[in-house]
Amino acid sequence: MNRDWGRDVRRRRRPPWWPDNEAWPPRFGPGAWRYRRTRFERRISLLFLVCVLLMFVGANAVVSWLLPGAAATGPSLRPLRLLFPLFWLLVIFGFLVPAMRRFRAPLGDIVEAADRVSEGDYSARASEHGPRWMRAIARAFNSMTTKLQAQDLQRRHLMADIAHELRTPLAVLQGRLEGMLDGVYPRDEAQINAVLQETRVLTRLVDDLRTLAHTESGTLALQKEPTDIGILMNEAAASFSAEAAERHVTLSVAAAPDLPLAEVDPLRIREVLTNLISNALRHTPVGGRVSVAASSTSDSIVATVSDTGSGIAAADLPKIFDRFYKGRASGGSGLGLTIARNLVVAHGGEIRADSVERTGTNVTVTLPLQPRPPRQS
Repeated sequence: MNRDWGRDVRRRRRPPWWPDNEAWPPRFGPGAWRYRRTRFERRISLLFLVCVLLMFVGANAVVSWLLPGAAATGPSLRPLRLLFPLFWLLVIFGFLVPAMRRFRAPLGDIVEAADRVSEGDYSARASEHGPRWMRAIARAFNSMTTKLQAQDLQRRHLMADIAHELRTPLAVLQGRLEGMLDGVYPRDEAQINAVLQETRVLTRLVDDLRTLAHTESGTLALQKEPTDIGILMNEAAASFSAEAAERHVTLSVAAAPDLPLAEVDPLRIREVLTNLISNALRHTPVGGRVSVAASSTSDSIVATVSDTGSGIAAADLPKIFDRFYKGRASGGSGLGLTIARNLVVAHGGEIRADSVERTGTNVTVTLPLQPRPPRQS
């Protein structure tokens, strides 16, 4: 039936089974795309024939102007008045018709693919054939649709990941509250504190998602001011001193005494350092060491967070800054490093990670001393 449907669409003939309340020919679907492509090719062919006719009339007019009459030109030139336009017409059809065929098919492919993309089918691709400039157009179109398809897939994955991350704390909240109502859990302060902790987890996740959305859309407002990075490092490390002592992990800070002031948003850069130190402590075993250091070059400040933890597998290392990516031993939401990277990039800086399994990980942040436009992540 699909073959008959496509033929009916091309002929603009309404099939008997088509619903009365729907327009014909259809606006969507493969048959509609084929119909629009056929209509486009017919119009191009008609335009070509009109051009050929005009060229033929023009050639005949030129001959009539050059040979104004039989009386002036003599009987011997009369055949020339008839043969020259015919010869010109044969030349036109001999050269332009094959050229038109070369143009019509690639243009039809692009029109059909564009129709499919406009209806939301980002898998559409135009065949790269025909003249060089036509192949360049098709290649640019395919590159555009590839990016659109990747962005659409990324959007779908993002929605699925957000739903997955929100489901866990919401399920815990619902379970505890239902248990308290059913008498399974006592309605005491301990249970209320447990519910409160889950709401804090949920709030932190929503805040992370909001920060991530702002950094990726370029709408994050940075309150930059001259900042001592060494002071930020000491403050961030001090907030983890109790956790480090509990885990029996040595946490040290070594900032060069002559660090220049950097033009950054202190709250956002402290958030970066907090994320990095938190990750380092989480993956460092008992008796390990986490080191935070900072130095300067002629045009930048380099901050490094190093640990003697489990390290990152070589296959996972290129993906650790991706949204919601979690390694085998990760227990977070998968957003901390993504947010850290986006915040550093928003300051015009760079962040990279080096790691060896069962040895440790080094994360290096480079911040420019002079403000410069942020790089695209």
